[in-house]
Amino acid sequence: MSPYIDNCTTLGEFHLLSFSISADFQIAFIIGILLMYSLTILWNLVIIGLISLTPQLHTPMYYFLSNLAVQDVVYVSSILPKFLGITITKDNRIAFPECMTQMFFFIFCVGTEFLLLMSMAYDRYVAICVPLHYSVLMNPGRCVLLALASWLVGFFTALIHSLLVLFASFCSSQDINHFYCDLKTVIKLASSNTTHIRTLLFVVCVVLGLFPFLLILLSYIFIILTIIKIPGSKGKEKAFSSCSSHLIIVVLFYGTPLSSYMIPESERSEEQAKMLSLLYTAVVPLLNPLVYSLRNGEVLTAMKIINEKYCLVQKPVSKFQSMDGLCCS
Repeated sequence: MSPYIDNCTTLGEFHLLSFSISADFQIAFIIGILLMYSLTILWNLVIIGLISLTPQLHTPMYYFLSNLAVQDVVYVSSILPKFLGITITKDNRIAFPECMTQMFFFIFCVGTEFLLLMSMAYDRYVAICVPLHYSVLMNPGRCVLLALASWLVGFFTALIHSLLVLFASFCSSQDINHFYCDLKTVIKLASSNTTHIRTLLFVVCVVLGLFPFLLILLSYIFIILTIIKIPGSKGKEKAFSSCSSHLIIVVLFYGTPLSSYMIPESERSEEQAKMLSLLYTAVVPLLNPLVYSLRNGEVLTAMKIINEKYCLVQKPVSKFQSMDGLCCS
């Protein structure tokens, strides 16, 4: 719906139909989404702060984790607040510029996370399979280059798609059967020819989604084969536990959007598509800091160090206090 194209593009807003929720589950649903959003923001900000303040965490793995955390904060903030507002107020209107902005940040963040997860898998592959070359292959310059490339590719992918949709014509329906401005759902409403957008979307799904996903799976195959050779069951158990957690996140985040965008629409309902979208827009960003960071011993140690430093600075010992009662252990 571009006001610059023709007279039929005069609609100033869309309507997000969201989910059909019965009154009995309305409050529980709102509390659940609000809790997921709040915890996602809190946990990711904690991870960003810990990695920034702790020199021991200034390594390639945690550098990519901090980038992933920043991306997750932007990602959920572009979708969930509006979703909550619609659910609470029942006002499902969204202005066209706001819709385009939401769509841009969604594509930007998904594309960036696809590539960041691939970079993290490559980092783990090098660390476990070729540890003697780790310092050379994962030097600071290469890490910055990988992260920067992830952000730039995500940005330009989002910019191209948003511009193509911006100059499409929307003359009939205003109703978007989704809880956010999903690209595939929006272009179904277009009155103009969107074949070029659909073709580009499929190519992007293959290049930025399916191809990195296959590379990640291949890297984990090599990682698992290397772990099998580790002597002692304790080391194997710890390594397999970490790998399995990471793989669950990868499958959830890659699998749900790729299935939504690449499987023909006739093979699934729109309600199923919205439920899949809820997985990778709310659940996965919530799980990312837990799986990649908060279950990690180094991160927990860093939290204890920061807690002790904070307590010592903020609560100096008085003549009536002893050092023992100042900080949590």
